[in-house]
Amino acid sequence: MAVKIRKGTETMQIPVVPLVDTVFNLLIFFLVATKVAEAERELPVVLPDATEAQAITVRPTEMIVNIDQQGSYFIGNQPVSLHDLNIALKNAWVNNHGRTPVTIRADKRARWEFVVAAINSCKKNKVREYHVTTREAPPGGK
Repeated sequence: MAVKIRKGTETMQIPVVPLVDTVFNLLIFFLVATKVAEAERELPVVLPDATEAQAITVRPTEMIVNIDQQGSYFIGNQPVSLHDLNIALKNAWVNNHGRTPVTIRADKRARWEFVVAAINSCKKNKVREYHVTTREAPPGGK
């Protein structure tokens, strides 16, 4: 028995119109993306010198506030009073406009009121980025 082959039927044609639309959309996308990339290039300017200049991407150093079991405050390893902590946080805000990250590390046996006082100092001095650290519990135990 002979098999009849019908040439030119609709089912055998490749849909060209959606293919052309897709290629045309890709062409427009890459043309626009190229124009945006060209617009973002920096202009060749000569910047003036400054003795206190810093790159704007420099992240301020983190301030670490430690609280021991008795409720004494330390900035790094230096003992400070709550008043001195407020002054240090205020200076950090003045120097970095609230961008200085503050990490509060408290002994687990310290009373919670000392931690709250440190958090309150951060809020009072407009420190936006502060957090209290903990450590990971050992597996299966206290």
